[in-house]
Amino acid sequence: MSAVHASAVPTLAPYKLPRQRSARPVPGGLSTGVFLLSAQFPGQGHAEALERTVSAAVAAEQAGLDSVWLAEHHFVPYGVCPDAATLAGLLLGRTRRVRIGTAVSVLPTHHPVRLGEQAALLHLTSGGRFTLGVGRGGPWVDLTVFGGGAEAYEQGFPESLDLLLRWLRSSRVGASGPRYDFPEVAVVPRATERPIQPHRGVRQTGAVPRTDRQTGSAQHAFAETSPAPLSVTAGGARTAGGPPVVIACTSLGTVRLAAQQGLPMLLGMHSGDEDKAEMVAAYRTAALEAGRTPDQVARIEAEHVAAGVAQVADRTADARSRLLRAMPDFFRFGLGAHRTVDGRERRMRDPEQYTELLCDLHAVGTPRLCADRLLATHERTGIRRFALLVEGSGDRTETVANIARLGAEVLPQLPQD
Repeated sequence: MSAVHASAVPTLAPYKLPRQRSARPVPGGLSTGVFLLSAQFPGQGHAEALERTVSAAVAAEQAGLDSVWLAEHHFVPYGVCPDAATLAGLLLGRTRRVRIGTAVSVLPTHHPVRLGEQAALLHLTSGGRFTLGVGRGGPWVDLTVFGGGAEAYEQGFPESLDLLLRWLRSSRVGASGPRYDFPEVAVVPRATERPIQPHRGVRQTGAVPRTDRQTGSAQHAFAETSPAPLSVTAGGARTAGGPPVVIACTSLGTVRLAAQQGLPMLLGMHSGDEDKAEMVAAYRTAALEAGRTPDQVARIEAEHVAAGVAQVADRTADARSRLLRAMPDFFRFGLGAHRTVDGRERRMRDPEQYTELLCDLHAVGTPRLCADRLLATHERTGIRRFALLVEGSGDRTETVANIARLGAEVLPQLPQD
């Protein structure tokens, strides 16, 4: 989800907001979550960046948000979490209600069986709160370090995805492809079993108290309440059948692959609403061509996720100014460290212009403007699930405060499930 290099990102024009927010109800409501890069801003250490991520995830649950999405990168300060599934396991233990997902686990640098085992473990032990997001990643030196090479990025993704999905849906799996070839083995643990549900009254040592968004009262993160039933929620069904899987899509080829597999898309924050709408339309066409019914396609489309940025302030100028002070230096520091697998230089877009673009496209401004932007994206694209980058200030305290305002001042203006 870090494709901000000039060769990969189109130049996008900002959209004008409607003068008055639509009062049209949104079936099922909107689902809002946070997207955490574990970004190392200039002058920070790795532990500081990771601690901010953990604090932000706990704050998201306290604020009443629906989901937390974790990025994965190697060898660069753009994101210092090298294994999103491992960090997801920690956060599933620190929270009780919020869904935790990877955005994304980079499949060319993982063995699909190993990742499938991790996903099954997290799904079964978290009460079904884990979502596995996967993607191709970029043509970075990671491919050389982990042994896949450029071929794993350029050609190997469909084979890896097919093996991963078979592992998550079957009891025995073998492979005979160009990259993976092994005899049939038992799937242990099986993701298709019913997830473990938390016991009534169970408290967890070290759990973080949460504050009720409406009353302001402090509550324990594992309060003595009945566990949530297994039911369909934004982000997938908490029933037997394995964890929900989404695919990061940045090209029409990946859109078609997602549609053929019947998996929802995760669309990047560098894309505007027109680009997202085009990809949703292309997905619908490909899914219907693959033999799915309109009702089946509609159910899948309800699970598409749009990544974006959120920065809430009393004045829009203040929100934009905060990001423009911090993010350009972060982009230079973080993205400038990327090395390609073949040694070729990839030109990065201007950091100041890119930050301005993100401010123009996304929920950056007053609470009302943030709500309007999210609703406008929904109306233009049909997407109802959002993963919002909230750490653009680079500061832990400001990030937690930003999440609190998102929950207290923006969410009440949005249709809810």
